[in-house]
Amino acid sequence: MGGRTTCLLPALFLLVIPGSSAISGPRAVRGVERGSLTVRCRYDPGYERYVKWWCRGAAWNNCRFVIKTTGSEKEVKKGRVSIRDNQKDRSFTVTMEELRLDDSDTYWCRIERTGPDLGNPVEVTIDPAPTVSISTLATSNANMFTAPVAPKENQGQLPLLGSVHFLLLVFLKMPLLLGMLGAVLWVNRPLRSSGGNPEKNQ
Repeated sequence: MGGRTTCLLPALFLLVIPGSSAISGPRAVRGVERGSLTVRCRYDPGYERYVKWWCRGAAWNNCRFVIKTTGSEKEVKKGRVSIRDNQKDRSFTVTMEELRLDDSDTYWCRIERTGPDLGNPVEVTIDPAPTVSISTLATSNANMFTAPVAPKENQGQLPLLGSVHFLLLVFLKMPLLLGMLGAVLWVNRPLRSSGGNPEKNQ
């Protein structure tokens, strides 16, 4: 009889230890302030219809209730937290929205049952939201009004482009302008000669 009692003690001891191979989840997750995060916990077959819940606090016995399912796959939402059970996949997800820095803590994925609940601890850490400094804004605004600079591979071509434009100006545009000027002078020449001496015309 004494031997049987000794064999049963380790099994009974395991029943009251928080955490079990029947439920598993991430050890730690991180989120960003004002953002959201999702924790997914899995469970073994046979627990599909059990109530799953999410609580906060490092101490297993003093874990503060946050939210729980109804035993179905219907999503439950309470404030900034929601929970949903996927019984086909044998997993449930908890989503925390509009994260705050003081949301950082130890949480538990738990399955409610007769006797000790099954649970898996999850360490949640919330990082501060990134901030934009005034100097960064000033630099970005200054860049908006800065003239574009040619790429390095094109900088060597700028003198060549300038010389080509100069040649076009000399050999094409200048003769064209001179020709137009000559045409204007030629058209106006007879008018000046015919109207230059009125006495001879009488």
